[in-house]
Amino acid sequence: MLDLDAYFSRIALPRPAGATLDTLNAIVDAHARAIPFENLDVLLQKPVNLGVEALEEKLVRVGRGGYCFEQNALLLHVLEQLGFQVRPLSARVRIGRRRDETPARTHLFLRVELEGSYLADVGVGGLTLTSAIRLVEGLEQPTRHEPRRLVREDGRWFHQAKLGADWVDVCEFTLEEMPAIDREVANWFTSAHPQSHFKNRLVVARALPDGGRASILNRELTLRRRDGTADHTVLATPDELLAVLAQRFGLHFPPGTRFDCPALDWPAPGVAKP
Repeated sequence: MLDLDAYFSRIALPRPAGATLDTLNAIVDAHARAIPFENLDVLLQKPVNLGVEALEEKLVRVGRGGYCFEQNALLLHVLEQLGFQVRPLSARVRIGRRRDETPARTHLFLRVELEGSYLADVGVGGLTLTSAIRLVEGLEQPTRHEPRRLVREDGRWFHQAKLGADWVDVCEFTLEEMPAIDREVANWFTSAHPQSHFKNRLVVARALPDGGRASILNRELTLRRRDGTADHTVLATPDELLAVLAQRFGLHFPPGTRFDCPALDWPAPGVAKP
């Protein structure tokens, strides 16, 4: 069993009573702001353990973050213990991908039954949900960050976010459940296969209380405002990266820590590189 008191302390939210939509939204928002999305253990050559004790130790007690299989598995345990009717679903992440591409089905998110069906996803990087959204087609839905909608095409659902004037795909799904064995297999691919994008780039993100978002992709720090405008900073050294991880994301690593990632093309000392 997960220590719920420790979890709610981690996300700075009083322990709620009752499995209600207000409770669900409060948890999703607080979780997304408190526990950053990150793939750093993959780059440190550490295994990603999905057991409940391992999730509690890493994301709750040690103060780290994780990616979808960790984030949404943790949320799944929390909601189940609070009495929610919740099921794990599988998806294909489509952020930055064309519709003619078929990414692997390596994403976990949650379906929650209340008065109607809702979707919760605290593990999709820089577009992590900060409110649950209703499982209805075509309706523009406000969240505490970007507006969202769900559209259906050729028997598939597409979760989309509105960025400025444009709707962009976040993920694609069919409402197929993702049992524990499928999560283990997909988690292995995500964390260990040489062609996994998490083996080849550094990704960190968190939602901010003001409706903005902070993220790092490889060496670039992006601070995005609620209106979609953003500031970008290229990090110059591995030590600057460690400082930003601590200051912006609450992720603390020993001095000298280095992440094994082909995209972290640090310039040689004394050589400027954009």
